[in-house]
Amino acid sequence: MPNLPASILVSAGEASGDYYAAELVKHLRERWPDCHFFGCAGPKLRAAGVEPVVRTEDLAVVGLVEVIRHLPRIWLRYRRLVREAARRKPALAILTDSPDFHFRVAAGLKKSEIPVVYLIAPQVWAWRQGRVKSMRRIIDLLLCIFPFEEAFFRQRGVPVRYIGHPLASRVKPGVSREAFFKKHDIPLDRPLVAVLPGSRRSEAMRHIPELRKAADLLAQKGDASFLLPASSTCGSAFFKGPLAGSRIRAIEGEAWETMAHCDVALAASGTVTVEAALLGAPMVTFYRVSDLSWAVGKLLVKSPFYTMVNLIAGRRIVPELMQSEMTGERIAENAERLLSDSKERAKMKAELESVALRLAQEADPMETAADEVVRVYERQVRGQ
Repeated sequence: MPNLPASILVSAGEASGDYYAAELVKHLRERWPDCHFFGCAGPKLRAAGVEPVVRTEDLAVVGLVEVIRHLPRIWLRYRRLVREAARRKPALAILTDSPDFHFRVAAGLKKSEIPVVYLIAPQVWAWRQGRVKSMRRIIDLLLCIFPFEEAFFRQRGVPVRYIGHPLASRVKPGVSREAFFKKHDIPLDRPLVAVLPGSRRSEAMRHIPELRKAADLLAQKGDASFLLPASSTCGSAFFKGPLAGSRIRAIEGEAWETMAHCDVALAASGTVTVEAALLGAPMVTFYRVSDLSWAVGKLLVKSPFYTMVNLIAGRRIVPELMQSEMTGERIAENAERLLSDSKERAKMKAELESVALRLAQEADPMETAADEVVRVYERQVRGQ
């Protein structure tokens, strides 16, 4: 065995990346218990013992145009992270998702000759495919979690390994439906609607007004309970004002329990739709950005679907209400169809189960990822 690494840089730019990176750090600690981890860390990474040179919460911005007013802050965080990497000289770096930030970080790390492992492939197969050229130059190994991604990147000369989806074996409720309903004082005889506006504050605020309308419209059709499990980057207190007087109640975390025990989920397109699929939650998906971001994005996107669940299935199995289609009326209409039609709900649940099966792997994806990180480090040591 080569000498063990003294330090590793780990960076996550948003909530799901924070979770995945933290899981990988746990596995790496089993192999390298004395290694020091530092970088851009959210709550999960900090809980895993990663020193936060930069906080993930400072980078949580969505939209091509929306990010512009936050550029000075993001640039300062980027400079701080790259400067610390150059000073500390970690054995390698693990960058997770968030390509707009991490591609620049990776380029800076390469100047310091720090190997880069990229966890969670950027969706260049859907848009901005020209970034593949940069990936070949700045990434030593790409770890992808969706089955169709490996062939795409390998054909384009990017060193890649498909590890399976980390959530496939991890997503499960911690308590029974009865215990969950009792804890939150929810009547068992009423349907539960999970409200999932997005993990970032900016995207949640864009979605909340129409979600409030949808809840009001659904309540007119019959009694229902509405729970919003707040992400770690938002926190339930954040929703106190936006949800004042609403039928929607925000709780702290417990997203998996809320999705597992709900009758229908109203889900912002993103990682949460994969979680909902793995938990068997029938869903209506949506997303909204600024009009300018949408217009620019439409020119760049080359994908038949916007929601990952539909991309994995290769066909539309869940409704997608994007931009102008994301209205309270359309959300309520699609959700009501699932709530009132047991056959429609059962059909979607069966299709979601087929998606879950495609994502499952025999080996723990994070165990595989840790093994690959070790190989990158060993190759680096042998090459010195």
